[in-house]
Amino acid sequence: MSVIAVYNIKGGVGKTATAVNLSYLAAADGEKTLLCDMDPQGSSSYYFRIRSDKKFNAEKLLKGGKHIDRSIRGTDFPNLDLLPADFSYRNMDIALDDMKKSRQRIRRIIKPLRSEYKRVFLDCPPNITLLSENIFHAADCILVPLIPTTLSLLALRQLYGFLDEIGEKRSKVLVFFSMVEKRKKMHWDMMRELIKEKECLPALIPFLADIEKMGLFRRPVNAMLPNSVAAGAYADLWRELKKRLERQ
Repeated sequence: MSVIAVYNIKGGVGKTATAVNLSYLAAADGEKTLLCDMDPQGSSSYYFRIRSDKKFNAEKLLKGGKHIDRSIRGTDFPNLDLLPADFSYRNMDIALDDMKKSRQRIRRIIKPLRSEYKRVFLDCPPNITLLSENIFHAADCILVPLIPTTLSLLALRQLYGFLDEIGEKRSKVLVFFSMVEKRKKMHWDMMRELIKEKECLPALIPFLADIEKMGLFRRPVNAMLPNSVAAGAYADLWRELKKRLERQ
């Protein structure tokens, strides 16, 4: 069983699209999969047409146990469940700060789910916060969508620095290139430089309109347009990620 946090300090890098499509592909492979929408914006929940119960909020999430069990919803796809987000998650750091062992809380919450699911994907909010630290401790893998630009590299270095600070291994991090514009020389130069690194997956996700259409159809691109270039790119990424996870 593995917990995969899809994370980047920066927003707008294709993080939610990655979490949605990879969780769909894992489920399509016959693996019992849970996608946890940890972002108060609730984009993953929106894509799957699921809202959280009115009684569910950040406080209930952090209590764990039956509160989570009652809030998990089935999606329209076999083997794929969703724990929807709530806007109260914007105050998650405040709630965590008031708890004992606040840096391990998410790890404790997820632990019972390990016996129920083969894969648990976490669609994470951007920025480095106490919630982020919790997620890093809970995750077996931190999957980072990286637009091949200088600022993205800076954000990646900041992530490594923070992992060092909290005592987590850099080896948890796997990077792949997201929103790649193949006509841009800078993108190609940056990818050639990083592709040699062991933490970099060879699959890349191009910048394509079909991925943006997920917001219109509210379905994973691999379910919406299974024969598209975008669907093929996510399928390649899932195969590469799955290989790495099975080596752990």
